[in-house]
Amino acid sequence: MATKKSQSKKGTVVVTGASTGIGRSCALRLDRLGFQVFAGVRKDSDGKALKQKAKGGLIPLLIDVTEEASITAAAQAVGNAVGEDGLAGLVNNAGIVVPGPLEFLPLADLRSQIEVNVIGQIAVTQAFLPLLRKGRGRIVNIGSIGGRLSTPFLGAYNASKFAMEALTDSLRMELKPWGISVSIIEPGNIATPMWEKGQGAADVLLEKLTPEAHELYDPAVGALREVAEKQAREAIPPSAVARAVVHALTAEKPKTRYLVGSDARLQAVVARLVPDRMRDWLVAREIGLTQPR
Repeated sequence: MATKKSQSKKGTVVVTGASTGIGRSCALRLDRLGFQVFAGVRKDSDGKALKQKAKGGLIPLLIDVTEEASITAAAQAVGNAVGEDGLAGLVNNAGIVVPGPLEFLPLADLRSQIEVNVIGQIAVTQAFLPLLRKGRGRIVNIGSIGGRLSTPFLGAYNASKFAMEALTDSLRMELKPWGISVSIIEPGNIATPMWEKGQGAADVLLEKLTPEAHELYDPAVGALREVAEKQAREAIPPSAVARAVVHALTAEKPKTRYLVGSDARLQAVVARLVPDRMRDWLVAREIGLTQPR
């Protein structure tokens, strides 16, 4: 891990959750554009693999957004490297998805969802804000169109992304006096391993469900799986999100929100204009949910 001051003319950016998917794409794109990138990973092996793909001086940064000591150590390491130049940007991307019917979702799983996707993002932001203030840097939070429109069996994930919408708005206003821009990216269906991991988590949860739960929810979950598989086939690459992140970090007037993908734009219109019960009906029809007999 580097300890000397960064020499990048474009500045230094920290990207969390950079092992795969959106975070990986963002880290590599920023690296190729000439930024000094500290790419947050949880395993040394992921860092080494990422560094092999980089063209510039990308530096793996061990960080677990749920561990205070890990966040503090990461912030100190980056601070030692950038000195008084501070940070040009922080991309809060680390996240997980915990699916399942809320009626039977273990509360420990719900806490984990919020711990990683919400509390972890603020913990990291707090740790790096002194460096962002020095560098008049920017914050980019990776949200989701699921932060505007909830769907069945993703309630915990939706709750975490709705929370990030609110926290992003508050941060944007609170940090304006220091010229720190805060944006949120709202992707639709993106081809990332996170959803594969979420499907694995769903399988584990389903194995633990009681017979009553299976009787109540198996048909709906089965229908949702078919839709999820279809959406996965139609998902756009993480590079589309990376382009939005670059704009948020470099544009003279960055947007406060970036919708990524045609499905995200459509869902944003539905969330804004369609009444609740009509929206419920549209979502149910789209994912093939039917009323139990």
